Amino acid sequence: MNHADVAHRMLQALGGESNIKAAAHCATRMRLVIDDEALIDQAALDDDPDLKGTFSAGGMYQIIVGPGDVDLVYDEFIKLTGNKTVSTEELKDVAAQTGNPVSRAIKVLADIFVPLIPILVGGGLLMALNNILTAENLFGPDALITQFPAITDFAAMINLLASAPFAFLPVLVGFTATKRFGGNEYLGAGIAMAMVFPSLVNGYEVAETIAEGKMEYWNLFGLDVAQAGYQGTVLPVLLVAWILAQVEKFLHKRLSGTVDFLVTPVLTLLITGFATFIAVGPAMRWLGDTIAYGLQGLYDFAGPIGGFLFGLVYSMIVITGLHQSFPPIELQLFAVGGSFIFATASVANVAQGAATLAVGMTTRDEKLRGLATASGLSACFGITEPAIFGVNLRLRWPFYIAMGVGAITGAMIALFKVKAVALGAAGFIGFVSIKASDIPLFLVCVATSFVLSFGASYAYALYLRRKQPVVPEALKPEPLTAEPEHQDPAKLSSPLTGELVPLASVSDPMFAEGKLGPGFAVIPSEGVLRAPASGKVKVAFPTGHAVAISTDDGVEVLMHIGFDTVKLEGKGFDMKVKKGDVVKEGDVLVEFDIDVIRASDLDPTTPIVISNHRKRGRVDTDAAPGPITAGTHVATVHPKELVGTN
Repeated sequence: MNHADVAHRMLQALGGESNIKAAAHCATRMRLVIDDEALIDQAALDDDPDLKGTFSAGGMYQIIVGPGDVDLVYDEFIKLTGNKTVSTEELKDVAAQTGNPVSRAIKVLADIFVPLIPILVGGGLLMALNNILTAENLFGPDALITQFPAITDFAAMINLLASAPFAFLPVLVGFTATKRFGGNEYLGAGIAMAMVFPSLVNGYEVAETIAEGKMEYWNLFGLDVAQAGYQGTVLPVLLVAWILAQVEKFLHKRLSGTVDFLVTPVLTLLITGFATFIAVGPAMRWLGDTIAYGLQGLYDFAGPIGGFLFGLVYSMIVITGLHQSFPPIELQLFAVGGSFIFATASVANVAQGAATLAVGMTTRDEKLRGLATASGLSACFGITEPAIFGVNLRLRWPFYIAMGVGAITGAMIALFKVKAVALGAAGFIGFVSIKASDIPLFLVCVATSFVLSFGASYAYALYLRRKQPVVPEALKPEPLTAEPEHQDPAKLSSPLTGELVPLASVSDPMFAEGKLGPGFAVIPSEGVLRAPASGKVKVAFPTGHAVAISTDDGVEVLMHIGFDTVKLEGKGFDMKVKKGDVVKEGDVLVEFDIDVIRASDLDPTTPIVISNHRKRGRVDTDAAPGPITAGTHVATVHPKELVGTN
């Protein structure tokens, strides 16, 4: 490979020097922040024989070059573009500033809520099950727990497990949001715990308690401050987490040593805590009430146009948690003929669920398929958080499609004057809460929402698959070769002791989808990486997190210890070899501290892939998933077979 030529071709295809905002690289990939991706000549990059594929994720455009070559291509690239080199962490900061404000806001929300996906999915599906067990008129005039009293306590336990994650959602969000904003996540969780402390009036009962004149108040600095909790809310704790992070960082910069250690947490909690209950929390609660009543007024004044706008923004309201302000308004509407809010929420929720199910039907990613299927079903039964935060916001386009469909069907709800007469699960089974005469039209609206959202999302997903294959170039046939370069199969042993897992199961989609080559992965139980075969070290990353060797059989093996471990900058890693060293099978390449990796909230799972697989043949993992010891035979790389061009 002529690295200078590759860098020159790459720069031309990327739209020139003026289109590059920043650049970095890891063990295999160039990572770039592009000013305008529309200027990229994608065909030129796809057809370049020295590049192994491209993809765009997290505001970064990434080009797979390969171990041993990427650093050299990067050096030549920087010579052409000027001093635009940054670290991988700095590159994320640059990427975070790209795109329009809406896209950046959605990216921040996704960063906060993606870690919460498992608990949201689990709680959401349990809540959907609880709704089925307790809904009246679903399997007859009485609920299942009334028909079968023996399951009453069973349903009560399910309701407890389902409700807890959402009641204490501020604690979970306080942890992840504070971390995202650069503060101490445990301080964020602590301030959120104060916001849902049991001695406060439950957030779901605040409006009713104030209306009855039973709210208790603190007297702080001459102000009457309501002793109100924030259970189930999101927007207040998001703002509180941001304030806490800013206060903490401000104090860290001005204090040092023991004083910083002792004083910063105390002042951070005090300042943020008083601000939360005196100003931030009440202001966010007022904002929620204002939005709710404003939407009611808009709906009453504008009819179908109001329904269109409410359906359009409803999913965004769910993201902020402001939909928790709607029940008091709906209770008033029930007394005067019914509520449009519940009916509109139902079609908007089903639209989000249908878009998520379409993702599950079309994705090649097994983990995403499972998540999308489960959370999509949950959304169709009224619990959308898993679908919105776990799938649709991450991909963005399903969220936008569902918003559009929610607007259309929201207008239909208003046009047909569909009203709810009770609270319930805002989804397919929401018909049990609809006025009896409106149920047929409600079902028409819900079915329309599902069909439109699923159909549009499915079609767009297929378009994206045709536009950008999951494994660029790897599936393209190669020209006939007279003979395979290597006649004998090459054997690889496990470089680690731990648990052998399929490559497709790892959390990094680039490895899981085979974009960096086929292979296997090991969840290490011992921090020693050994040579899987005899050969020469091709790459020895200075930070110690990645090593590649070229075996005596001509197989190039890349071993990447953990994911995003480059951000540790070598902490916990001790590289034992350097580029060009000759090693024997079983020689120690790297020693690393698993606890350091886990303490940084990073995954130590180590993928081992064949980076020159297109020059080789089939790669078979011969060992079964489960416990494995370093040195145990694990894979065979076969000679390349003749492949035709047809």
